[in-house]
Amino acid sequence: PDLLAVMVHAALACTMALASGALGVLASRRVQRLQLSRQLNGNDKWMSRQERNLASALIGAGNARIFRGWPKPGTNDAAKRAVLTAASHQMSTTVPSAVELDRLRALDPPVAAKKPYRMEAHGDVRDDPFYWLRDDQRKNSEVLAHLAAETAYSKAVMADTEALQAELYAEMRARIQEADQSVPVRLDGYFYYTCTLEGAQYKVHCRRPLPANAGKPTETETMDDSLPEEVLLDENVRKLQGGFTFYMVSGVEMSPDHKLMAWAEDTTGNERFTLRVKDLATGKEVMEPIPGTDGDTVWAADNKTLFYTTKDEQERPYKVWRHILGTKEHTVVFEEKDDAFFVGIDKSRSEKLIFIGCGSAITSEFRFIHADQPMSEFAVVLPRVNDVQYDVCHRGAYLFLTMRDKERPNSEVLAVKLADLKGDSDSMPPVKVLLPHDPAIKLEGISVSKDFLVVFKRVEGLQRARVHVLPVDGSLPSSLASDGEEIMFEEPAYTLGPGRQGDFDSCVVRLSYASLATPSSVIDFDMSTGKRAVKKVQPVLGGFKKEDYVTERQWATSHDGTKVPISIVYKKDLVKLDGSDNMLLYGYGSYEICIDPWFSLERLSLLNRGVIFAIGHIRGGGEMGRLWYENGKYLHKKNTFLDFIACAEHLIQKKYTSPEHLAIEGRSAGGLLIGATINMRPELFKVAIAGVPFVDVLTTMQDESIPLTVIEWEEWGNPANQEYYHYMKSYSPVDNVVAGARYPNLLVIGGLHDPRVAYWEPAKFVAQLRHKAKTANLLVMKMEMGAGHFSVTGRFERLKEIAHDYSFMLKALSLPEAPLASP
Repeated sequence: PDLLAVMVHAALACTMALASGALGVLASRRVQRLQLSRQLNGNDKWMSRQERNLASALIGAGNARIFRGWPKPGTNDAAKRAVLTAASHQMSTTVPSAVELDRLRALDPPVAAKKPYRMEAHGDVRDDPFYWLRDDQRKNSEVLAHLAAETAYSKAVMADTEALQAELYAEMRARIQEADQSVPVRLDGYFYYTCTLEGAQYKVHCRRPLPANAGKPTETETMDDSLPEEVLLDENVRKLQGGFTFYMVSGVEMSPDHKLMAWAEDTTGNERFTLRVKDLATGKEVMEPIPGTDGDTVWAADNKTLFYTTKDEQERPYKVWRHILGTKEHTVVFEEKDDAFFVGIDKSRSEKLIFIGCGSAITSEFRFIHADQPMSEFAVVLPRVNDVQYDVCHRGAYLFLTMRDKERPNSEVLAVKLADLKGDSDSMPPVKVLLPHDPAIKLEGISVSKDFLVVFKRVEGLQRARVHVLPVDGSLPSSLASDGEEIMFEEPAYTLGPGRQGDFDSCVVRLSYASLATPSSVIDFDMSTGKRAVKKVQPVLGGFKKEDYVTERQWATSHDGTKVPISIVYKKDLVKLDGSDNMLLYGYGSYEICIDPWFSLERLSLLNRGVIFAIGHIRGGGEMGRLWYENGKYLHKKNTFLDFIACAEHLIQKKYTSPEHLAIEGRSAGGLLIGATINMRPELFKVAIAGVPFVDVLTTMQDESIPLTVIEWEEWGNPANQEYYHYMKSYSPVDNVVAGARYPNLLVIGGLHDPRVAYWEPAKFVAQLRHKAKTANLLVMKMEMGAGHFSVTGRFERLKEIAHDYSFMLKALSLPEAPLASP
């Protein structure tokens, strides 16, 4: 019986083991089937066993991206089956382009719901079915769900570029000398500089003392690295300690005795900064943090009084406050009542005066106090006059002004005696003209030191600098019109401007220089000897040689005969110049902002792939003088778009590229440029990238509750005026989407917390395009849910964003026309 019992028990155990194994196999298969179903978003339900096995094999071969973003069963099922059929011919990790086209057609782009919303003005009625996408609080679940759907679709479209994005990112990062240091600035017995550390994304602010035997500054002076380094602020540590996803520093300012440091932090991307002050000896903060500032900070001469600015509900800096360390009082010393004016604060390079600057798009006014009299009342320099702008520098008994008005659009240099200023808003003091207006030369600004004055100007769009010696007795020169030494540069197109200057009594002026082929350079020019020294050239690792690249300047003829300059760069051995080369044309054209030829480490990844890069210096910018700007704003805004089109047509005519190889890009107001241009000439471009684009112009300009609207009226006009209303309506991209037009492949980028261009503007534009144009090319919106107008902040994270955008462009340039059309 015992033996029988053992045999029975063994048989039962064996049976149970077999059953358990079978159950295990069944369970494993069930898990695999569930995993496959998730990866296919439930689409395994309509597949045959053979199709499921094929899908599983493709995933196992590293092609899971084929199925990413597939809509649920019942949507585009035929296109999905076409993907499987095409993919069955190749089971490697590289999926042929034909499969990619089928994959794109299988995706289901988000389509925003249309909800009635009527707007009426001047007897004109507009329907805005996507007005509901606006949520000022950024909390509406339906809005957020739509933005999430757009993000998911964007990722699905770009799934096949992940390897390319990683490749581009690796290239860009490999060119960066990660452990680097800025050129030190000599100031009051210290050298101040910033460092970047290996693997770290943010700056470290540092200083070292000058040697005890330091002489006067020269162009060849260097910092003594043997002296102890003092770390003032490590942005990497601050970001890590706070656990912030976004981090930006503004207004790093030392007290006059260099014992205290003020700085401001934005940790959300909404450009509202928290002001902090710490004792550099102890590292401890000595002031209760002040939230909601604009980021500007100025110290009075007593080392304890701070001035700072705050914004109103419309994101307009409008109040200047005074705070004395050790007290709880915060006193408003100035409030700008006019909604069209911004307010800022600054200190003269001489450190003797503190300025409050008030400015709209066309008018400015300055007030001042002596830095050693922080409790005094700010006095007006020149009274506010509509359409008159001026800027202020100080030396001894005089203020030097750069002033523009209607009669002198390119500005002139004036001087006024401090003793002649009455300080009120009505009195105009006597002024002396030092450098009169020249219609052929635009004065961009001046830099004043103890013994020298440098004029920065533009001639035919190119920047120049001219040094003038000032009288040693502190008096005014008789004129700046004839004397002076020009600082010369040889490249056909470049960027030149003042760098960060050091001590007021220094004879050295620091210049910043770059071109499309020359890395950003810091040049010190000794104004007493005429000698110069290149203090630093931006390191570019990986074997970069500027001689391998060609920079050129072309002139396009616009619709009205105006000649428009174009800056061009390409790698000489990679282009054919027969119309078959890919090209990226960049533009902006607003606010008198000059888009000068700048060097880009990241752009090398395009140039090294045979892509030509160009900048259209179109009207609305300031490259060719003040009138260049004025002829591209208000009721002349369409000149901006037509100039850009003329640049594109010129480049095509000269065989730099062709419509099927041409990509365009612009950000912010440059995004308006892109939106308006593709509405006007959609067939002229293969790819368009619109970053944080200002595309809902008319609706935004009609709504005073939207931040910055009132201020912007002096750039675009006020649609309360019927003429401006109809003109804006005629070009506003959201209002001018062309039904049925075949738009270029389009990437639109927004930021959920953007205070300048609200996220709903790009969202509405994309929604309108999806409904109305029904383009068969790619239409993708990438919404940064944790950033603002300037996207991400870390230097490496920023590279990932650029790699993404470049990948979209390269992908779209390689696609056939209308890739989403039915085969």
